[in-house]
Amino acid sequence: MTQLTFLGATGQVTGSCYLLESRAGRILLDCGLFQGGKATEEQNTAEFAFDPANIDAVVLSHAHLDHCGRLPKLVKEGFNGPVYLTEASYPLLELMLKDAVHIQLRDTEWENKRRERAGKPLLEPLYELEDVEALLALRVAVPYNDILEILDGLTVAFHEAGHILGSSIVELHINDHGNTKTLVFSGDLGNPLSPLLRDPCILTHADVLLLESTYGDRDHKALAPTLDELQAALAEAAHSGGNVIIPAFSVGRTQDLIYWLGKIQRRGGLPQQQIYLDSPMAIRASEIYAEHTDLFNIDDPEFTAIAPQGWQAWLHGLIYTQTAEESMAVNRITGGAIIIAGSGMCNGGRIRHHLKYNLWRHNAHIIIAGFQAEGTLGRMLVDGYKHSLKILGADVNIAAKIHTLGALSAHADQSQLLGWASHFENPKPRLYLIHGEKSATLTLQTCFKRRGWDANIPKVGETIHF
Repeated sequence: MTQLTFLGATGQVTGSCYLLESRAGRILLDCGLFQGGKATEEQNTAEFAFDPANIDAVVLSHAHLDHCGRLPKLVKEGFNGPVYLTEASYPLLELMLKDAVHIQLRDTEWENKRRERAGKPLLEPLYELEDVEALLALRVAVPYNDILEILDGLTVAFHEAGHILGSSIVELHINDHGNTKTLVFSGDLGNPLSPLLRDPCILTHADVLLLESTYGDRDHKALAPTLDELQAALAEAAHSGGNVIIPAFSVGRTQDLIYWLGKIQRRGGLPQQQIYLDSPMAIRASEIYAEHTDLFNIDDPEFTAIAPQGWQAWLHGLIYTQTAEESMAVNRITGGAIIIAGSGMCNGGRIRHHLKYNLWRHNAHIIIAGFQAEGTLGRMLVDGYKHSLKILGADVNIAAKIHTLGALSAHADQSQLLGWASHFENPKPRLYLIHGEKSATLTLQTCFKRRGWDANIPKVGETIHF
């Protein structure tokens, strides 16, 4: 008997983690960080619901931290098996985890100084750099669409998901005494309107389907008016003399934004002459993207020709700021610049410094171009929070204009999710909706039921058999 236990990204968007147990052995699908408010992130320090030393392998859908961010903790607590991932995810995983451990160790050090002064017990970091290095040594890269037997009677294939570079739809075939079952895990499905990557691969057969539901309760805005809104915000900021601040995930969203700003520039709609990419991780991620242009779509021949030369050849005026000193110099710019920085949900990183120095300015514009989880600073801005915020120890008034650009999301929306799933042949697979807040998942469940397909919403710790 094969069984699957839901251990994360269940009833919430982050913390992707699923335990598959069969005659072949025990594997994890993803092992991601919980991200959001304090209560959500406290789940990261909890003990695993299994013994990491007894896990035979990990299959990783992609390199965003909510899918991979607890892997070093898994190693720290005894895991020593292979981690299967796509070829493009191989370098991105190193980038993401080394940045994550640096931030985590720094934040732990700062918090422990505060606790020491207050006479409180000190915190232990979630993991150390040596744990990251040990994890990275376990990586096994697998080309898209190859079928690889990872345990006796258990095969994996990665298919293009179109979410970020290297993102995958995971297809597992489990042979149990001659009876083969197929599990498909959507990972994060991409938005087909994304300008860089190929559309998600269409699959037609599964016995069990795990489907993300991040945007299960809505469709994105149309692309053309969204780009018009972006261009109008840039023009308004230039007219008023203010800066444009864009929180962006370093992997995926940043590269899409650079692409669209380059397109707007080419049609004469980009008045700003200086565009700062203030994130060492986003700069390196952009370089990795440029090293894998073979995975880009070919919808834009002009971009396809320029992309291998690098992003600064595509977007004139793009300035990389690597050091802390360079970032602080950007903080002194009071107007006329576009500043792109992480984190994408404004819950850490250099973006908080830029918000501290710009959010109170009436002529500043904040452009939110990605999903904002509950409990994050970015979500408060999207939801229209009007009071002052505590940012890096300072009370900051919200006077800047907030723009939300839904069409630039890297996630499939409701119609796209339904359309992708509709290709599965009868009899339809048992369907489980994951990776969504409660309202999004419930709405998508209703949509499937109207189509005669029962969609289950699992609970944390729930186990299914097949």
